Amino acid sequence: MQGLHAVVTGGGSGIGAAIAQALHAAGAHVTVMGRDEARIRARLASLPGAFATTVDVSNADSVRAAFEAVALLSPIDILVNNAGAVETQPFGRTSLELWQRTLDVNLTGTFLCTQQVLPGMTERGFGRIVNIASTAALKGYAYVAAYCAAKHGVLGMTRALALEVAQKGVTVNAVCPGYTQTAIVDEAVAKIVAKTGRSAEQARAELASANPQGRLVTPQEVAGAVSWLCRRESSAITGQAIAVAGGEVM
Repeated sequence: MQGLHAVVTGGGSGIGAAIAQALHAAGAHVTVMGRDEARIRARLASLPGAFATTVDVSNADSVRAAFEAVALLSPIDILVNNAGAVETQPFGRTSLELWQRTLDVNLTGTFLCTQQVLPGMTERGFGRIVNIASTAALKGYAYVAAYCAAKHGVLGMTRALALEVAQKGVTVNAVCPGYTQTAIVDEAVAKIVAKTGRSAEQARAELASANPQGRLVTPQEVAGAVSWLCRRESSAITGQAIAVAGGEVM
């Protein structure tokens, strides 16, 4: 990836941080985007030569300003749409506000960021767009209807866009992690403990049981799949949903 400029949204921690690290190790110039300025700037300590800027992916003006600033450094060759959020709630208690907030971050954010980089990619005849979806883009999970809807939407957009740009040197793929060792899973464990009285170990084991390998996925495993899709040699792989989930979905 020498000479390529990669932007990773939600790159301050968890999966996003692991992706930024993997792309940097592969030789790309990396820009880390996120809402928490302190967090993304702290990430630069392990990414010599990288750049960081704040963005709210759900806000069109914020996205436009961030990408216009970053494009001044060099054209953007790789975009990893990793920023996302999930809130659990039974469907009957899912408010319109929660529904819209979830779609704004996970789906509209992916749309807005992609629109900023796609014209340049098609003009230059090269680009890699990787959308971090979830196994929630491939199946349903109880109590996260809004999140499943948003991630299914991300996958649909991925497939449609891949066809539009198939002959323009740009690939568009989705990576779909299962339960991964991140703060999101830590929050899920805390909620299970609070609602059921189980121990944290029992709650974590329950989540891990969804994976036929009986474990949680690591952020580095997700990053490995993303890095592979971003390589120049991966030009024939587009419109795909790559599950990183130990066989949970096939």
